[in-house]
Amino acid sequence: MKRNEPLRLDEEQVRKHLRMEELIPAIEKALIDFSADKVTQPVRSVITVDPPGGFFGMMPALTPEGLGMKIVTFYASNAERGLPTHMATIFLVDPETGAPLAVMDGRLITEMRTAAVSAAATKLLAPPNAKILAILGSGVQAHSHVEALRLVRNFEEIRVWSPTREHAERFAEEIGAKAMSTEDAVRGADVVVTATNSKMPILRGAWLKPSCHVNAIGACRPDWRELDDDAMRNVVFVDSREAAMKESGDVILSGATIYAELGEALAGKVPSRANETTIFKSLGMAVEDIAAALLVYRSAES
Repeated sequence: MKRNEPLRLDEEQVRKHLRMEELIPAIEKALIDFSADKVTQPVRSVITVDPPGGFFGMMPALTPEGLGMKIVTFYASNAERGLPTHMATIFLVDPETGAPLAVMDGRLITEMRTAAVSAAATKLLAPPNAKILAILGSGVQAHSHVEALRLVRNFEEIRVWSPTREHAERFAEEIGAKAMSTEDAVRGADVVVTATNSKMPILRGAWLKPSCHVNAIGACRPDWRELDDDAMRNVVFVDSREAAMKESGDVILSGATIYAELGEALAGKVPSRANETTIFKSLGMAVEDIAAALLVYRSAES
């Protein structure tokens, strides 16, 4: 039956149709396509909403798979109101006709695709025998990363730190981890995730075990940081060079050299240098949202 109205899906419907096991390979393909110049994707356009200090972002992309756009808001102050800090809506359009195909909640997609990208990076760059995972942060990204990274490595120990001790302990209890100080969590860890709202470095390069892998998720503004200069002197991968040079305080303020886009390494165009200490600075891209939204759309339509 030909649909006249676009499909509309709320978060619970999206959850029914999106599986992390399927999302990781779809994300790998999306990143490879992006770095092979098969995607038209302007760097996200952001409006600052002050007061209360929120951000409104627009993220369109045309990919070999589809066409669409994500509207995303980030209000850090929502945490105090018991509301999600990130909210999003994704629109999918038929590339053949321009007709709307679907409008779906994008909050869960943003959460899951971000962790799926980190899983793709971890699969490629982390030591194959990685046993210890350190997570700095205790919000939705921290939870999602535990789920995704467990699919690509067999961790025997998970360590957690969060700016609020009580949050760290609650999160640690939920996932069978140990809450501890930042330094204790990071020292000796094979894989580290930074997923905080910090504007100042919380991770010191001096703590990093040689040949470990870091997924840096927070600090999505040009004047915000999670990693110090020492950490950024390692082998740095990004999702998009153009976006990193515009949006990543970790890259801009440290003067770090970007070694490669993750998609280039996934395609085998550059050596992965996985035996060295690697940093993946994640900013998030529309191509990832489109890949995830298409999985949801196709599943819902079948």
